[in-house]
Amino acid sequence: MTNAIDPLHAQQLLRDAFDAAVAAADPTHIVAAHLPAPPAGRTLVLGAGKAAASMAHAVEQHWPADADLSGLVVTRYAHGLPLSRIRCVEAGHPVPDSAGESAAREMLDLATQLGDEDLLIVLVSGGGSSLLSLPVAAVPIEDLRLVTKQLLASGAPIEAMNVVRKHLSQVQGGRLAAATRARVLALIVSDVAGDDPSAIASGPTVPDPSTYADAQQILRRYDVTPPASIADWLAAGAAGVHDETPKPGDAVFARVENKVIATAQQSLQAGADVFRQAGIKPVVLGDTVTGEAREVAKVYAALVRQIRLLNEPFTAPVALISGGECTVTVRGKGRGGRCTEFLLSLAAELGSESGIAALAGDTDGIDGSEDNAGAWWTTDQVKAAAARNVLPVPFLDTNDAWGFFEALDTLIVTGPTRTNVNDFRVILVLPV
Repeated sequence: MTNAIDPLHAQQLLRDAFDAAVAAADPTHIVAAHLPAPPAGRTLVLGAGKAAASMAHAVEQHWPADADLSGLVVTRYAHGLPLSRIRCVEAGHPVPDSAGESAAREMLDLATQLGDEDLLIVLVSGGGSSLLSLPVAAVPIEDLRLVTKQLLASGAPIEAMNVVRKHLSQVQGGRLAAATRARVLALIVSDVAGDDPSAIASGPTVPDPSTYADAQQILRRYDVTPPASIADWLAAGAAGVHDETPKPGDAVFARVENKVIATAQQSLQAGADVFRQAGIKPVVLGDTVTGEAREVAKVYAALVRQIRLLNEPFTAPVALISGGECTVTVRGKGRGGRCTEFLLSLAAELGSESGIAALAGDTDGIDGSEDNAGAWWTTDQVKAAAARNVLPVPFLDTNDAWGFFEALDTLIVTGPTRTNVNDFRVILVLPV
């Protein structure tokens, strides 16, 4: 690669790294190693999330043909797969709908029918909080939809959102595990910073350390005024009227095993290998990066300037790689998502520099409100766009990151990847 970035070469390196990150989290290649021997009784598979269909497909492919197997999984619309022994349904994400509610109700009923000699395999992945939405009887699904929309627009991190959802659910926050007498094995594809199983898909099989009072505090912190049914339910729970979610140490979890089988860190390392093989030093800055996407981009821009001006703490050429889940507080049109907003803010900070390229994409194939996984840019392209009066800041002011990268023709469209280990970001800094 020359000092002046060849856009095609940069694009190929960035895209190869992203593809490697996604492939490292492909359930088709991961699930089989974690499957147990069939039990004496029945085996029921239940699952929810963007990876649910591919995880269920992997179970079917590797489960003995003569052993009992049935089940139901729910995934996002257009993320399903044809299955033979496990039924797959599609439902709403990121806002829950009646299809997800019906699927969750059926799953809860199936789990309660299992006995001591049976095995419940639960396939958990990001997106499951929305897809596995069975609110308590006092909260209509319409009210859960409304508070979900409010939280999504508030800038609340996913972990905080899920505390609220756990305390409105009949299945999340460990309640699915508590509903069955069977042995439970949960195989989990992590999409949250730190890989905390209780936060992934709102932890249907995991002890929940949070409380009703925590949920109330989160709504206040992010200035969310919920519908009356939700406010009343949480207030009654905080007052001890309703049972809390099952907590760490509860006896129910003695028969539950939760295994995180794919993580963002594994995917970041796979992306790093692409740059290493190209003779560019990769630096993995961690898989727990959170915060407002536009503000996180400013911090990374400062690091790039330090490298460029002082050759510290790294020397170009270097690929700065990170994962995690940033947030976006929507103030404008809201076209796009956290990955493209990060890139747009980064372009506003570094677009006049030379020798820099960047990519950010969600490993599930969908970044926010549109059909793209993310986007990429080089400083040459940002400068060329500026010459056409296509400038980052006006798009950033209206949260229209999709519009900016559509104008640059650098959106990344993969279609559903049927996995989800959160975001993959890379900034490539070359000598000039």
